Amino acid sequence: MTLTTSTSWTSAGLQLVDKPRTITVGIADDQVLIRTGVRGVLERSGGVVVVGEAGDGGGALELARRQRPQVLLMDASMPGMEGLAAVRLVRRHVPGTQVVLLCTPHTEEMLFPALRAGAAGFLFKNGEPGALVNAVRAVAAGEAMLSPSATRALIDHFTGADSERRDAARSRISLLTRREQEVLVYLAQGMANARIARLMYLSEGAIKAHVSRLLTKLRCDNRVQAALIARDAALPC
Repeated sequence: MTLTTSTSWTSAGLQLVDKPRTITVGIADDQVLIRTGVRGVLERSGGVVVVGEAGDGGGALELARRQRPQVLLMDASMPGMEGLAAVRLVRRHVPGTQVVLLCTPHTEEMLFPALRAGAAGFLFKNGEPGALVNAVRAVAAGEAMLSPSATRALIDHFTGADSERRDAARSRISLLTRREQEVLVYLAQGMANARIARLMYLSEGAIKAHVSRLLTKLRCDNRVQAALIARDAALPC
């Protein structure tokens, strides 16, 4: 994972400072203990600031609009607004905020609708604290993050992609250049821009530009949705 570094000016000119920028996070969950626990894990990790909390879907949307956090950790089933509807509204009104859904085990059926709604991550609440921190950092850096069990469910689902969905996905991918298709294959494998750049012998900036263009051509909000199209098309992921 590549963390963005900040820069500062001195009398001698531009000086690079190896200091990651602070990540802003919002937490939305109807259980106070969950919110408190998540806040504690994130704030102890360093480099993360929790800018607000909400206890229902409407509050989550208001939190996103008011504070515009880089990442919104949101319970998938809160009172007041269905989780997927909340994801869509946050992505529509605050596109700069990436949503990571927090779910209970055995809710894999929510995975695919959540990703298609625009969620950038999907984590189970019984996971390790380190996984939560890694997810926030990855999503803030523009990557996607799924728990291991969610990744397994995703692979199993797309192993059986039907021909109609596959043909539609391949039609959309045909709009990409050969280089963009190559980037898409690596992206669908969950690779960060820095690693893709090394494999393709390009700069990280060039890869970021390719990703931006292919997301626009595929009409995707984020990398996860592009990866779903790659899976639908049965690309060698």
